[in-house]
Amino acid sequence: MNITIIGTGYVGLVTGTCLADLGNHVFCLDLDPAKIATLNGGDIPIYEPGLADLVQQNLAAERLIFSTDVQAAVRHGDVQFIAVGTPSDEDGSADLRYVLAAARNIGRHMESFKVVVDKSTVPVGTADKVAAVIREELEKRGRGDIGFAVVSNPEFLKEGAAVDDFMRPDRIVLGVSEDEPGREALAIMRKLYAPFNRNHERTRVMDVRSAEFTKYAANAMLATRISFMNELANLADRVGADIELVRQGMGSDPRIGYSFLYAGTGYGGSCFPKDVAALAHTAQEYGQELHVLKAVEAVNDVQKLVLVDKIFERFGKNLAGRRFALWGLAFKPNTDDMREAPSRVVIGALLRAGARIAAHDPVAVGEAQRVLALDFADAPALLENIHFAGSPMQAAEAADALVIVTEWKAYKSPHLERLKSLMKAPVVIDGRNLYEPWTMRDAGFSYVGVGRGSDRG
Repeated sequence: MNITIIGTGYVGLVTGTCLADLGNHVFCLDLDPAKIATLNGGDIPIYEPGLADLVQQNLAAERLIFSTDVQAAVRHGDVQFIAVGTPSDEDGSADLRYVLAAARNIGRHMESFKVVVDKSTVPVGTADKVAAVIREELEKRGRGDIGFAVVSNPEFLKEGAAVDDFMRPDRIVLGVSEDEPGREALAIMRKLYAPFNRNHERTRVMDVRSAEFTKYAANAMLATRISFMNELANLADRVGADIELVRQGMGSDPRIGYSFLYAGTGYGGSCFPKDVAALAHTAQEYGQELHVLKAVEAVNDVQKLVLVDKIFERFGKNLAGRRFALWGLAFKPNTDDMREAPSRVVIGALLRAGARIAAHDPVAVGEAQRVLALDFADAPALLENIHFAGSPMQAAEAADALVIVTEWKAYKSPHLERLKSLMKAPVVIDGRNLYEPWTMRDAGFSYVGVGRGSDRG
């Protein structure tokens, strides 16, 4: 099948490459010539395990095209995936300018029936706006006779596991209308996704607005679990309980399960913060206040400071002369994504308090340098007090404390004897609860986790 992907960001690039790997001919459109040149050279602008190899393989097989040619992109695909960014506006609403611009280009150039798929995460009602824009452009051309259907097909990709998530989906949500164009679109989408349904049916068909709502509802639920566990973890520190044992006790209840019950430094990335805010804003537009989601956001904002509070409690708020090792910059492992990363909050607070930082991350250093330059645009000289080490152990040299922010596998089993010998003081402040408190104490470390009852010892 001929497929067009509009936008070669995270979602668009993964979607287009994986569909090409299934034998489709995929045209990926982006208006950034530099990005297109990079992709046509076989390189990718993001870090995602396994994706670069798939891009190179499908470029070589001529199933994958990267181009800035809008007209060619619209002409190519029977199915047009809109996978552009929907950043948050200042009021928390999703900015649809790129989605509607993509729709406008489709209407300007289409010459035959198209299935237009909203793959971007968009608020309820966006499909109606996309359809109105396309219809407007067709009427301007005097081509109102050309048919189309707008489908909602939200993505459920986890950064760091996106290729596997796409190729082995838990579910495929299709929101379609019940009219004739909608039925035709559903048949086309079922054909496109048939390879994923051979073992068992994964497709969930519903009306368009319910499909749009599903993505936000899913992310809001996961964010709620994270913030709830973080609040419990903070209480556990006060009462002397161990949140890890509590988590195991809770998770063994099949009504609850273990997923997204880990305490830590709060959620970040491109999805949860943006989607929680957008859903709350949608509710306000309809005259409803989502009190739980407002609390989820508030808890997460506070939780990003939990490591800073623990550092200040131990060392005071004047950190001049102190040196900290920081392990982990990306908001989660297996990605270089620094959007809303808790590390940015920790680094900002420590540098502004006078500390020096030696940071390590397996893949996110380049992106971290870029975003930190923006974060410290008002005080660029402070960035002279952070440097990026080539290994975790190099970062730990002469450190007054090790601060763990991201749970990369490379940090899970360090050589404790060597780590202790390198540090100025054997203090570990673990924002991801990678280690057992008693193991660290037996090894001679002063250890503080999140909700491990560690404030007692």
